[in-house]
Amino acid sequence: MDNFVVSARKYRPQNFNTVVGQSHITTTLKNAILNNHLAHAFLFCGPRGVGKTTCARILAKTINCTNITKEGEACNQCDSCTSFEKGASLNIHELDAASNNSVDDIRTLVDQVRFAPQAGKYKVYIVDEVHMLSASAFNAFLKTLEEPPAHAIFILATTEKHKILPTILSRCQIFDFKRITSNDTVEHLEEIIGKEHIKAERNALQLIAQKSEGCMRDALSILDKIVSFSNGELTYKNTLEHLNILDEEYFFKLLDYLAKQDLTNAMLLYDEINQKGFEGDMVMSGLSSFIRNLLVCKDPASAVLLESIEGWRDQYISTAKQISTPYLVSALNILNEAEIQFKVARNKRLHVEMAIIKLNFLAQAIELSLEDNQIVKKKLVDAQYPIRLKKIVPLSNISVNAEAKLVIETPALEKINPGNSPSHSPIPSPVPSPVPAKSKIASTTTREISSAIPTQMEQKEDGPKKNLLAALQEKYGKEYDIQEVKESTPLSLDILQKCWDEYAVILEANAKHASAGTFKVAQLNIIDDWHFTVTVGALTAQKFVEQERMNVLERVWEIFQNRTIQFDILVEASEQEDVPLHMRLNSKQKYDRIAEQYPLVSALKKRCNLEVYF
Repeated sequence: MDNFVVSARKYRPQNFNTVVGQSHITTTLKNAILNNHLAHAFLFCGPRGVGKTTCARILAKTINCTNITKEGEACNQCDSCTSFEKGASLNIHELDAASNNSVDDIRTLVDQVRFAPQAGKYKVYIVDEVHMLSASAFNAFLKTLEEPPAHAIFILATTEKHKILPTILSRCQIFDFKRITSNDTVEHLEEIIGKEHIKAERNALQLIAQKSEGCMRDALSILDKIVSFSNGELTYKNTLEHLNILDEEYFFKLLDYLAKQDLTNAMLLYDEINQKGFEGDMVMSGLSSFIRNLLVCKDPASAVLLESIEGWRDQYISTAKQISTPYLVSALNILNEAEIQFKVARNKRLHVEMAIIKLNFLAQAIELSLEDNQIVKKKLVDAQYPIRLKKIVPLSNISVNAEAKLVIETPALEKINPGNSPSHSPIPSPVPSPVPAKSKIASTTTREISSAIPTQMEQKEDGPKKNLLAALQEKYGKEYDIQEVKESTPLSLDILQKCWDEYAVILEANAKHASAGTFKVAQLNIIDDWHFTVTVGALTAQKFVEQERMNVLERVWEIFQNRTIQFDILVEASEQEDVPLHMRLNSKQKYDRIAEQYPLVSALKKRCNLEVYF
């Protein structure tokens, strides 16, 4: 039984023409060989599995070939090429820098460089994973790399170019390898399965290319595994099963449920996915890629960026036309945040379900945030304020009892006494007739008042007339505290001054001596029935009075029974006072002054993209 050789080794390219997806590299190297413009040091950098080491070996074989073709390829027939194919060439040395990264290893390599090759033109040293060398090893390598012997050529390969010292980069000719496209990967896989006589659907090969993410070595490894799994017959279904990939049909169904706000079926579909063994992070990652594909399909110019098999392309384009761009962008944002928080979530399933619930009601949230057909970003505040609601009775349900002069609600009256509802006259204007002072009731409800009115109206015409307050006190006096609302009192300087002095005593008792002193020397002056002024001698005194404004007004309103009373604070113009700077500046002026004195505050605000709310 012959030993099995994996496809990545069996079909490794042997000349530049067979390298997949790196034509910009191979063309440059072939021209350099034909024109004899070879550099003494090369640096091949790029992702894993894209052909860096392969191109290094082909270059080493080609420059030592004695019969180079007109295209700059090795003949594969001379002694040098034959010995290279057998692995017996003495002119090619490979060093794995991941395991030989010390100074001693580099010094051993430098000692070998000075010896000329026994056969061929060049001695080629291929150093793979060169970024793993220590700093001391790099420094020991610098001089030799800058001025090597004429027969020595160094080829360095790395996947992490940023880890290499700039002094090394400046001494090398750098070649950047790119990821292999899905189309190139599929074509190469089709060529291999044709040689191996394997049956495979093109959709299955596209799935393999998508899973490999531009790495040919990974694609060939996946192909070998699925061939063994499917017994030499690759189908789209068994490839999905083996690669543990969620079929995009699930995502199209889920998006349809979310667009219809059908939360029940969306949750059931996720449960079905979960029962098949797919983890929550895989579901969110797949859904994010799915929405990203929809987003690029919104514009035909960007549809080439679609990362999916050809069979889904038409459905992607048709679905993208039905979903709005704000929904897709917001959904991507929600899924991105959910993926970030997934690792720290204790209940993984609930975390994913919360993301699905947000997506389900996302369209409704976007509609609520639209103003004039434009999305408006709402400003959040730290504090939470309760919403005060006031019930507004429709005008059609309000009537006025002509005798009692009281606004009542018709449905409540009819509900209590359906057969004895009094006659009502329509309201002539939105504002009801004013109720006399002795008919105003406090601490009673509309229903209580409505039930009391029939009692008054059922009295005999020849009996003694009672006003509404007397009727209510007679019927509910023992159960409720019925009080008559007092009339407001006009402003009086004597009463106002007495109230003002009493509040000064309260401030003194609360150890607010500065404020109490200000209140004692303040001068009051009445302007009209609802307005008076307070004159103080300094700006600081004005601030003391301003701090106590609401407390003082509450006392004044209670004494004069008038909540429309207000006062202004005046400062005597003759008084000159040196007010501290921090008391004269507002919040924005304080911030500007701080930023002017300390520029790092502005730099921090700009770098962290902060917003200051004044």
